[in-house]
Amino acid sequence: MTNNPLPVRAADRGRLFLVLAGLYLAQSIPIYLITAAIPPILREVGASRTAIGLISVMMLPFVFRFLWAPTVDRFRPFVIGHRRGWILPTQLGVVGAIGALSFADPAQIWPVYIFALAISVLISTQDIATDGYATKMLAPADRPMGNAIQAGAVALSVVICSALSLVLYEHFGWQPTILVVAALSALPLSIVAIMKEETGTAPGPHSSLPLLGNFIKRPEAIEVLMIALVYRGSEGLVKAMEGPYLVDLNLSLSAIGYISGTSAAIAGIVGSFLAALAIGRYGMTAVLGTLGVVRTVCFSLFALHAAGIFGELCVVLCALALQTLIRYMELVALYSLYMAVASKDQPGTDFTILSCATLSVFLGGSMLAGVLADAMGYAGLFILATLLSAAATGWTVRLLRSRS
Repeated sequence: MTNNPLPVRAADRGRLFLVLAGLYLAQSIPIYLITAAIPPILREVGASRTAIGLISVMMLPFVFRFLWAPTVDRFRPFVIGHRRGWILPTQLGVVGAIGALSFADPAQIWPVYIFALAISVLISTQDIATDGYATKMLAPADRPMGNAIQAGAVALSVVICSALSLVLYEHFGWQPTILVVAALSALPLSIVAIMKEETGTAPGPHSSLPLLGNFIKRPEAIEVLMIALVYRGSEGLVKAMEGPYLVDLNLSLSAIGYISGTSAAIAGIVGSFLAALAIGRYGMTAVLGTLGVVRTVCFSLFALHAAGIFGELCVVLCALALQTLIRYMELVALYSLYMAVASKDQPGTDFTILSCATLSVFLGGSMLAGVLADAMGYAGLFILATLLSAAATGWTVRLLRSRS
């Protein structure tokens, strides 16, 4: 049984989209502080590529959050509302953890790991509530646009973390930069005040209780789970080493921040809404197939540059910008597919299982990226990513066509 969201009046659509933008921005800023801003800083202070790659281990709560997703779907912890009761306290905890991180020394990697893990646990819990809210409230026709808004909010957080954070760090140092990010993480919480919860309460004793087993019983959910486990499996290998690769090409942190921030802003806004339009016009299979092909070409350009075949820096920068565009378009397409297969009784649980599957292979590649780069060089790493991307794209297209 697929998700049947509660009706939303036309006058409320704008408010719903605004709420989703604020909620996803609130959770994305801390995520990209850890995954986009901190790795180049660690490289600048002398951390090894292996140590940088292992920071992805601290994001493992995002992989395993499906284990407590039924709890978030089932229980209403505070009277302020079911989803709000989870979102508000977890985000306040995140702001506090980021503030505490400002007192850590980035040259000492273990304190960074500890605070990153705490932030990850809190944000992953908030993400379950936010995704459940979006899946429940978005009408089927609004899902691509809702996910485009989510991806746009993610893009803005990348600008804040990849551009603003690195520029601030180069001019003012670690502590002022992290405190600014903590303050920015708190601002989107004001959106909770206008958040309209779905009618009724969390499931009671006579309702169909959210359970992981309910997901496994549905064949269509298993098919989409297979896509979630395969399609983005190669991306972590490249994404985790983009920043360190540019540092080793002698680009300054400010330059990397401006490049990453500009490409993220353009890609997040343009790519997200292009994906929403393309899904409606050409369908999910054509969109994911095309994106996979372009992604494979981008990875091959990274490999050719690292191998010395293309020596121009502009080749890497163009591939980076294009890959950023593709990444946001993939998010819109995949998340729309996940929402379509989520059940109405446990939307947060079903969506979380699928997004955890995608993230698990992404983080697995990220964790291996530094080790592989040290062992086989950047060229070998990027060649491997290219081959995996091509294989995943072909397999995903075949499976989607068989489902149709």
